[in-house]
Amino acid sequence: MHLILALLTLSFAANIAAANDMPARKPGLWEIKMQIPNMPQPMLSQHCIDEKTDNLLQQQGEKQARQQCSKNSMSKQGDKVIVDSVCKIDATTATTHAVFSGDFNRSYRGEIDTSFSPPLHGTKASKQVLEGKWLGACKPGQKPGDVSMPGMGSINLNDLMKNMPDGARPRTPH
Repeated sequence: MHLILALLTLSFAANIAAANDMPARKPGLWEIKMQIPNMPQPMLSQHCIDEKTDNLLQQQGEKQARQQCSKNSMSKQGDKVIVDSVCKIDATTATTHAVFSGDFNRSYRGEIDTSFSPPLHGTKASKQVLEGKWLGACKPGQKPGDVSMPGMGSINLNDLMKNMPDGARPRTPH
C-alpha cells in the first residue's frame, strides 16, 4: 500500500513541479530519494534526463494540472519555490502544499504535504521528502528518459509517452 501511495505521490509531485515552471534540472543522471514516514527505507530511483525529457515532463504536468486541478499556484520566496494545489484523484480531492529548494544543478529538495478528502485508500494525509542529487553523466547504455528503481527494472519516459494515445501525449516543441 505504501509503495502505491509513494509512486502516486512521486508522479503527482513531479506533475505539480513541472506544471509550475520549476527550474530545469541539469542534464545527466539524477538520483531521487523519496522518504515517507512509516516506510522502512527511502525509495531510490535514478533518472537519466536531458532538456527534451524535462520539457516533456513539464508539458505532461501542465496537461494533467489543467485536467485535474482546480488550483495550481507557485510563488517564490527567496531561494524557495512554494507550490499549492487542489487536484482530483478519482473521487478524492488532494490538497498539496510543497516547498522546493536547491540549485537544480547539483541538488534539490522538496517537502510535500498532502491531505486527501475523502481518504485515498485509507490515507488521510501524507508527508514526503523528495531529494534529488546530480550524479554526473548518464551511465553507458542509458538514454534520456530512462528511469530505474532497484529491484523493479527500468522504463523510458520518452518511449512511454510515444505510446500514449495522440490526444493524451504532450506536443514536443520544434
